[in-house]
Amino acid sequence: MTKVVIIGGGPGGYEAALVAAQLGADVTIVDRDGIGGACVLTDCVPSKTLIATSVRSTYVQEASRLGIEIAEADGRPDVSVDLKTVNARVKRLAQAQSDDTAARVVKEGVEVIPGEARLVDPRIVAVGDRRISADIVLVATGAHPRELPSAKPDGERILTWRHLYDLEELPEKLIVVGSGVTGAEFANAYQGLGTEVTLVSSRERVMPTQDADAAEVLEGVFRRLGMTVLGRTRAESVTNTGDGVVVTLSDGRTVEGSHCLMTVGMIPNTANIGLEEIGVRLDDGGFVQVDRVSRTSTPGVYAAGDCTGVNMLASVAAMQGRIAMWHALGEAVSPLKLSTVASTVFTHPELASVGATEGEVRSGKIDARVVNLPLDTNPRAKMTNSKDGFVKLICRQHTGIVMGGVIVGPRASELILAVSVAVQQRLTVDDLAHTFAVYPSLSGSVTEAARSLMQGSPE
Repeated sequence: MTKVVIIGGGPGGYEAALVAAQLGADVTIVDRDGIGGACVLTDCVPSKTLIATSVRSTYVQEASRLGIEIAEADGRPDVSVDLKTVNARVKRLAQAQSDDTAARVVKEGVEVIPGEARLVDPRIVAVGDRRISADIVLVATGAHPRELPSAKPDGERILTWRHLYDLEELPEKLIVVGSGVTGAEFANAYQGLGTEVTLVSSRERVMPTQDADAAEVLEGVFRRLGMTVLGRTRAESVTNTGDGVVVTLSDGRTVEGSHCLMTVGMIPNTANIGLEEIGVRLDDGGFVQVDRVSRTSTPGVYAAGDCTGVNMLASVAAMQGRIAMWHALGEAVSPLKLSTVASTVFTHPELASVGATEGEVRSGKIDARVVNLPLDTNPRAKMTNSKDGFVKLICRQHTGIVMGGVIVGPRASELILAVSVAVQQRLTVDDLAHTFAVYPSLSGSVTEAARSLMQGSPE
């Protein structure tokens, strides 16, 4: 029986364990935090639970537009948020998800060993004084929030997102440093909960890695709802003043608030676990270098998830882990194909995308046609007063094969699946256009966009 040892119990680790167990391997997970990892316990699951509360709060605040009367104070809906209760729910759900996942892997015969692992040999994993032999090792150790020396998080006023769920009161004035996906999500979430938010962005626009039209729509929503967005400037330092914070910016300005949330990237958890000693190559940022079937530079040692820096999403980590086990255990496997990965920014409205980008079309990298259909023309969107957003589709110039898409709107994370299937299965816009969509529905905009891209149709 093949012995598989997995270091880390996050999505990359536990999904790999399930595959390996299914294929008849003897599987052990060494995990220090809890099955589900940071994704379930401190990052993705908690943040999306918090965002769910924020979105419901926003719906209540906007209910009058749908004819629902709510008692008002000072001309605004009287909506309050008990953050202590919210955070208790966040932690409870995160732990429940971790427990459910742990129960599943144990049911499948996987041994779970609590503790910190170190590779003393490509075939030996040490956990304290214990030595575990392995035929195959998967490193899935994740990553942690990057810290600035001049803005050290203290868990009280200067925070990473992993500190947020210990707050008992809603921050009065939150300064969010970093306008990438994480920064934008939390800035928007706390704005919906009633906090006054300032977002500090080092770039010209928020979410610079996302579709430019989508980022523009969302920044417009942020500003319209009262968020202060400070672009093209960096936080040089953050000081805890005792009853608040002062953020000093690179352009000389200072911003005062009650709390500061630092969202300035991630550092891989790859230090001091023996990787380099056994020949595993790391890049300059400390991320494990892997190929498309998750192999490292050391035979028999694989890696998956955030510690590889490959599109740091839970879905990608899980697929990397599965691919690693399929490959290592001799199953037929298709290499990881990032062009089919769907991702979502869980703002309100949501931003979801998959495949090729309009930037690639404009630069001439791909020969394709693009259509952008505003969501405010959709009848269901009108009914729900969802005015902000669009559906964008990209198809090959001559064949009409769907190459990518972007959706900004309510539940975009769900709507993108149709486009993802089209990209994965190489469907054409004609295939999408001839697919029945419910009327009225937001998904109807996907088929409508496809019809506008059919050959002979006006773009």
